[in-house]
Amino acid sequence: MSTVVAQSLHVFGLRSHVANNIFFFDEQIIIFPSGNHCVKYNVDQKWQKFIPGSEKSQGMLALSISPNRRYLAISETVQEKPVITIYELSSIPCRKRKILNNFDFPVQRFISMAFSPDSKYLLTQTSPPESNLVYWLWEKQKVMAIIRTDSQNNAVYQVSFNPQDNTQVCVTGNGMFKLLRFAEGTLKQTNFQRGEPQNYLAHTWVSDDKIVVGTDTGRLFLFESGDQRWETSIMVREPTSETKTLGKIHESESLIEFPTISSPVPSYEQVTLASSHSQLAMPQVFALAAYSKGFACSAGPGRVLLFEKMEEKDFYRESREIRIPLDPQSNEPSQSDKQDILCLCFSPSEETLVASTSKNQLYSITMSLTEISKGEPTHFEYLMYPLHSASITGLATCIRKPLIATCSLDRSVRIWNYESNTLELFKEYQEEAYTISLHPSGHFIVVGFADKLRLMNLLIDDIRSFKEYSIRGCRECSFSNGGHLFAAVNGNVIHIFTTTSLENISNLKGHTGKVRSVVWNADDSKLISCGTDGAVYEWNLSSGKRETECVLKSCSYNCVTVSPDAKIIFAVGSDQTLKEIADSSVLREISAFDVIYTAIVISHSGRMMFVGTSVGTIRTMKYPLPLQKEFNEYQAHAGPITKMLLTFDDQFLLTVAEDGCLFTWKVFDKDGRGIKREREVGFAEEVLVTKTDMEEKAQIMLELKTRVEELKMENEYQLRLKDMNYSEKIKELTDKFLQEMESLKTKNQVLRTEKEKQDVSHRERIEDLLDKQSQELQDLECCNNQKLLLEYEKYQELQLKSQRMQEEYEKQLRDNDETKSQALEELTEFYEAKLQEKTTLLEEAQEDVRQQLREFEETKKQIEEDEDREIQDIKTKYEKKLRDEKESNLRLKGETGIMRKKFSSLQKEIEERTNDIESLKGEQAKLQGVIKSLEKDILGLKREIQERDETIQDKEKRIYDLKKKNQELEKFKFVLDYKIKDLKKQIEPRENEIKVMKEQIQEMEAELERFHKQNTQLELNITELWQKLRATDQEMHRERQKERDLEALVKRFKTDLHNCVAYIQEPRLLKEKVRALFEKYVQRADMVEIAGLNTDLQQEYARQREHLERNLATLKKKVVKDGELHRTDYVRIMQENVSLIKEINELRRELKFTRSQVYDLEAALKLTKKLRPQDVAETVRSEAMPGIAPTMRLNEQEETGRIIEMQRLEIQRLRDQIQEQEQVPGFHPLGGIRLPSLVRSEVDSEVQTS
Repeated sequence: MSTVVAQSLHVFGLRSHVANNIFFFDEQIIIFPSGNHCVKYNVDQKWQKFIPGSEKSQGMLALSISPNRRYLAISETVQEKPVITIYELSSIPCRKRKILNNFDFPVQRFISMAFSPDSKYLLTQTSPPESNLVYWLWEKQKVMAIIRTDSQNNAVYQVSFNPQDNTQVCVTGNGMFKLLRFAEGTLKQTNFQRGEPQNYLAHTWVSDDKIVVGTDTGRLFLFESGDQRWETSIMVREPTSETKTLGKIHESESLIEFPTISSPVPSYEQVTLASSHSQLAMPQVFALAAYSKGFACSAGPGRVLLFEKMEEKDFYRESREIRIPLDPQSNEPSQSDKQDILCLCFSPSEETLVASTSKNQLYSITMSLTEISKGEPTHFEYLMYPLHSASITGLATCIRKPLIATCSLDRSVRIWNYESNTLELFKEYQEEAYTISLHPSGHFIVVGFADKLRLMNLLIDDIRSFKEYSIRGCRECSFSNGGHLFAAVNGNVIHIFTTTSLENISNLKGHTGKVRSVVWNADDSKLISCGTDGAVYEWNLSSGKRETECVLKSCSYNCVTVSPDAKIIFAVGSDQTLKEIADSSVLREISAFDVIYTAIVISHSGRMMFVGTSVGTIRTMKYPLPLQKEFNEYQAHAGPITKMLLTFDDQFLLTVAEDGCLFTWKVFDKDGRGIKREREVGFAEEVLVTKTDMEEKAQIMLELKTRVEELKMENEYQLRLKDMNYSEKIKELTDKFLQEMESLKTKNQVLRTEKEKQDVSHRERIEDLLDKQSQELQDLECCNNQKLLLEYEKYQELQLKSQRMQEEYEKQLRDNDETKSQALEELTEFYEAKLQEKTTLLEEAQEDVRQQLREFEETKKQIEEDEDREIQDIKTKYEKKLRDEKESNLRLKGETGIMRKKFSSLQKEIEERTNDIESLKGEQAKLQGVIKSLEKDILGLKREIQERDETIQDKEKRIYDLKKKNQELEKFKFVLDYKIKDLKKQIEPRENEIKVMKEQIQEMEAELERFHKQNTQLELNITELWQKLRATDQEMHRERQKERDLEALVKRFKTDLHNCVAYIQEPRLLKEKVRALFEKYVQRADMVEIAGLNTDLQQEYARQREHLERNLATLKKKVVKDGELHRTDYVRIMQENVSLIKEINELRRELKFTRSQVYDLEAALKLTKKLRPQDVAETVRSEAMPGIAPTMRLNEQEETGRIIEMQRLEIQRLRDQIQEQEQVPGFHPLGGIRLPSLVRSEVDSEVQTS
């Protein structure tokens, strides 16, 4: 076994397709399946405990909890065989009580289970085609009865016991509702189905003999003892403003793929598949749960109805509606609540209702909230947080924050906190997300979507994209350890991007198959990749080339990792081995023992390794890797593990899989201690906030402040009104109380008179009673005196007895004193011995104390020295701070100098302002003159005012009378004004909003028109530019092609000319070669021309035409002059050629004569026998030459004439070519003129040799 241990800490996920997938253990703890575990989750304290599945389990199918909450039954498939495991929940940790795995009947899987009311019996239902209902005495693993519930391969969804009777059971399915009773070792059906068969999806017992059953058409039936008593249909209601109609069903569920197993979920899958093709009129009842007042049922997507029992009748009426809330983070918020509720469960106190949905979500609601809501539907809340509803494809973590990033095929990206076990952020998108990577700082993520690769910011409350790359279907991406680079895979190419400029700096090409995994080494200098082509490459990022490679085409790799020192690469793939690769070769292959490894990760310390398998388990190994089967295997997920990661401090292992669950594991070594890496700095608490968000929040705060002020004003006004009302009420109450007090005073006087009368009667009664008492006392005294005399005699007798007894006891005391003294002496001796022992012990203890005091003083000295060191360190620290403060003082002095300069500039401004003040004083004097004239007018007006005052006094008397009436009316007016102001406040902002919106609409319409005009103009410009671009491109391509052709022609000509030079000593062959060159290149010259005008360059041609026409006249004159010069040159060259030919002929004659003389001499000397082959060849050639030379001399004049004629034709052709090319705009004939000159020189040389 390995010394590395992993302990499961927390899981984020739910498996909704398990039958009966949520229930309460007690009021705070719920149990639900997640991965290959059952999770006990405390809702208040937020802790989780795990019940792992069986070893080699292929997933859970159904759960059931006993009524006494002591036992949990789990149905699983282990190695293609069904197994039922019963756990005892009361023990900590939960232990296996019984395992049912030996069956005498055919079975593929168990799809539904139920415990009896006394928890002794277990009812299990098998899947089609067997469809057996089995009645177990599970403690003894004994089958009590078995019956086949269906013979037509119809789906069976649920089985249950009567909550008060062990012998009565109920089974529901497609076209099936059966009540059975266990008697005499058999199960017998007790009801008979009447009417049309329905697809019964769920049922629940509401009393001893009553069952409520729901169908896929939204109908609810109440059966009593097997007979139908009540029926109702759940109607599709028009939703509120928050939701839409329930008719749009299963649009968002189409992305989720559930395993095809027979449980209540197959019904969900079958029904949804069938219903997706047709519009459903009625909701489907997937779940039912009974409680004391009635029952709850799922009523279509995102809707639960509560039914309560009517008091007078045995029927039920709909009382409340509960809905799943809309999710604003969803890509389709209007469809986010459209998820079917598969399971409902009430807490033991019926205070909480919990629901699980088809999108792997858990919701809860307190029942008290449903009672508070009056007629309006209440909404569920998330029990924990929103969970993934499909396979998780990407996993990432960072260094500076305790964050986990995941992405999934449910089109969502979620950010979790593994320290607090909470969901920090999540957002859904339009496309599926395949891969994710988290920047080491924890502020950015890169996500590969189906359409693009997006670089995003993690804001405080949102995930916002700021850069997109056109990489479709990126399946793997990874930030470097330093965060300055990230790699993204596009098929078989790895793109490297920089996070500073966000540019693509390198593309790594070499894989022939898809790249499945990439990993950076510790210093980010290298990247390791593996793919489906069986290749593992190590890339050097500075050069962009492969450093090492290891290719094994028989293996399709799934994952790769590298040791911390980057020397050894570990890879896992389809060949069921773990490979250790170094220097392009496989060092070791370790077998996976019949499973495929899908993920691998090594710790930063290099001491631990973890691998994930295709069956959902994880294996922990110690590094270096063992040769034997030394590893710990843990049950984790219910599907292949897709990704694994270790946190930066090697404390936690993170795993995700295709089952949509995220597990966090605590990693321990063999001693049980966590393998710690010291963190120099704690986790960062900074978050990103955009400026616009801050401004919006500030604006909202301002608006709220103004709203608060308005509310204060309104409250003050309301308080004043209330004070007025209360003062009036107080007056009324005081008046009432005064009247009541007067009435009470009168009542009090009457009662006093009655009291006096009663006092007199009481006095008389007391006097009578005193007389009776005195008589009774005298009688009692006589009786008591007689009794006392008798008692005195008895006392004397007893006194004598006591004296005797005293004497006897004194004797006994003396005897006891003697025995006591002896015992005391013995005890003193014993205790003195003990005292001596204790004194010795005390002395030893004192010596120990002295020793400890010495040690204490030594430790004290050490502590004082340590403190002195610390004080010294603090002193140095504060001295550094002092230096920093001094530097800041110097900086501030500089700033004061700048402020002084500003002060001087401000003084100058003050002087300018004083000048302005003086000019204003002059204006003031002018205005005073105007004031004096106006004062005279005022005096006249005052006289008029006095006269009018007298008239006003008369009118004031009338006004005084009217004011009294007005005061009464103002009270009413005050109330009405307040109402009017409220209405105006409501109307004015709306009118202002309408005006603003109208102005915005007008501006936007004007902008739209302007944009339309601009767009049309821009489109025209774009088409023109495209046409120009195409034309220039075509011309450029033609020019380049022409240039290439000419260069090739020149190269070929040079090579051919070089070949001709070899025959310079053989004139005949040289002549043939030069003629061949002439025919080859002079005749081809016509082909290397550029055709007429390009139609696409007409505008450019028109612009340059005038310029070219001006140049044409001058060029024609130059051509005429050049032609005359060329003619004179050609005549001179021809004359020189003729003279050279004559000289050649004379030399040939001399050569022939000398050869004949040599031959004669050799004959004379008799050397003909020793002739060499070359001499023979020379003689043959010399013999052949006399025959050729005359012909050449005979044809010499004709040949020169023919050459001259060819030269003239060539000149004429060149002139025509020059004229044609001058008409072409922008063309400069470079090689077209030079080539004939070369040909002419060849012809001249040929003439000379001839």
